[in-house]
Amino acid sequence: AKNAAVFDLYAACSGFAYGVITATQYIETGMYKRVLVIGAEILSRVLNFKDRNTCVLFGDGAGAAVLGPVPEGYGILGMDMGADGNGGKYLNIPASGTAILPTDEAREKGLTYVHMDGKEVYKFAVKVMGQTAEKALERAGIDKSEIDILVPHQANIRIIQSAAKRLDLPMEKVFVNIDKYANTSGASIPIALDEAHREGRIKRGDIVVLTGFGAGLTWAGMVMKWY
Repeated sequence: AKNAAVFDLYAACSGFAYGVITATQYIETGMYKRVLVIGAEILSRVLNFKDRNTCVLFGDGAGAAVLGPVPEGYGILGMDMGADGNGGKYLNIPASGTAILPTDEAREKGLTYVHMDGKEVYKFAVKVMGQTAEKALERAGIDKSEIDILVPHQANIRIIQSAAKRLDLPMEKVFVNIDKYANTSGASIPIALDEAHREGRIKRGDIVVLTGFGAGLTWAGMVMKWY
């Protein structure tokens, strides 16, 4: 893609949503007409397969979307994103930066693998998944009763159910494929979005809500009218 600017944006499981929100700004300002946003993860490289608290929860995957100009009233209508570094210790790879170098010694100690405090991450996620979606809806001027489908980050079915409950949505309006791929981090939302569209569950004019959270701790939500 020699005629395109290219850069990495990393926000863990929230990465694809962060990328779409960033791409939206470029399109709205007129700097770029179309933007390709890719969410890809190879988490198997950083999983300790002796740690059953993490290795059975994650999967490898990739998904992508092309964003471009759409008629007035369609596209991304409301967005929200944020982070709280106080929770960074609950989901991280200890030896992945300069504080603890990823040396052979660190690898032997298991410090180059994903570490997660599942209880704390769960408490954070059940609060923020619905909350960030609500903020995006508020900014779009759309009531939650108008939602046609919720496409959440696929981390945990109970977290997804909690977000649906907060938005007063029956599970029939929520897309779930965690049973097929597990948590593919930044790839989970685009994979789910693509599958929902292919299955005919998203059509032109539908109000679609995307919501996710991730290591950092980060979160992001957006609402769009599908074109």
